[in-house]
Amino acid sequence: STLVLFVIGVAVLKSQYPLLWLLPVIGYGFAWVGHFFFEKNRPATFKHPFYSLWADWVMFKDMLIGKIKW
Repeated sequence: STLVLFVIGVAVLKSQYPLLWLLPVIGYGFAWVGHFFFEKNRPATFKHPFYSLWADWVMFKDMLIGKIKW
């Protein structure tokens, strides 16, 4: 999520809008690798993409405020 925000910032500040096409890969790529190769399960993104996206940002917020430990 931090990397997604960074890429958005760079794309907007430097007017490099094609970088925004990378956001789905950056946002979901790491999670999919973790699910497939480490947890050996299927990510919720395939059945519930918007719920999955929302949950990622809620968890990111909870990490930032200290509700979830890093």
